[in-house]
Amino acid sequence: MSPVILDVRSFELSPVEREMLQHPLCGGLILFSRNYAEKAQLSALIKDIRRTVKKPFLISVDHEGGTVQRFREGFTQIPAMANIENVDVSQNVQLELAQAMGFCMAYELLQLDIDISFAPVLDLNGVSEVIGSRAFSSEPDQVIRLSAAYIEGMHKAGMKSTGKHFPGHGSVTEDSHIAMPVDQRSFEEIQEQDMRVFQQLIAAKKIDAVMPAHVIYPSVDSNPAGFSAIWIKQILRKQLGFEGVVFSDDLTMQAASVAGSVTARAEHAIEAGCDMVLVCNSASQAEKVLDRLSQKKAYSQRWLNLLHKEQRKDVPVKPETQATYLESVRLINLANQQFS
Repeated sequence: MSPVILDVRSFELSPVEREMLQHPLCGGLILFSRNYAEKAQLSALIKDIRRTVKKPFLISVDHEGGTVQRFREGFTQIPAMANIENVDVSQNVQLELAQAMGFCMAYELLQLDIDISFAPVLDLNGVSEVIGSRAFSSEPDQVIRLSAAYIEGMHKAGMKSTGKHFPGHGSVTEDSHIAMPVDQRSFEEIQEQDMRVFQQLIAAKKIDAVMPAHVIYPSVDSNPAGFSAIWIKQILRKQLGFEGVVFSDDLTMQAASVAGSVTARAEHAIEAGCDMVLVCNSASQAEKVLDRLSQKKAYSQRWLNLLHKEQRKDVPVKPETQATYLESVRLINLANQQFS
């Protein structure tokens, strides 16, 4: 199957982009803020993409909430995950809010035929500024509780979840977009803190997909987790029993450069155990991957399980689903009033 996820530059597809999306190796697309003017335009773009590819195709976006919400105007403002535990309410109401956020985020995207948001962030809120308020908490047990509720909301709306960034990005100061983070902690410390979140949510069947971190953990492997068969095949798959989809993080990020050329990065990520690889923000790099990655290899088909098939059949929204959405928006708006 087609293991590569690409992006496009603007509000409409160019002729070159159409060719790239139709390439046999291209199985998905990730949307960014630059692809959004308003809902009607985005809907038209997505319909055009579906017509162009004429095959099972995963349309995705980073739409977690807080600082990472690609579409703003016309969408509910999802609070940053770190704000949930700061809401002056009981823990049960915090869980209701987390579930409402997950439901609302997923519902609004599914209405536009977007399959998944790469969410939620399961990192601990430690020293990493690039994670920061994207994390639910600095405490593993709190992250487990709140993220589980958020995922329940996603699942209730009909969207699969993606836990990131395995095994944990919160304890490094470097931003992997522009540097190579190295986490010097022992495996035992990582396992007891950051990885415990993934372990418990995987055991509870909450996580449908995982995105490894572009971080090196030298106590385990000299390769970043996203290029490490030890982390993906041995620890994530065998030790934790994860059977879902593994996405690479963006292969054009600076931290991915340790794996060589962009094609070598794609090959190494797939060999390490990734089912799909993201190549974003560089059409020339994406073209190299499509041109040079082998078309003869049998690639994973796990990602097909993430497609939201029902949405594609134009099934009418059930009244109870609409009611859940409206109540979710109400809870989120009340929370936003506290943060403003």
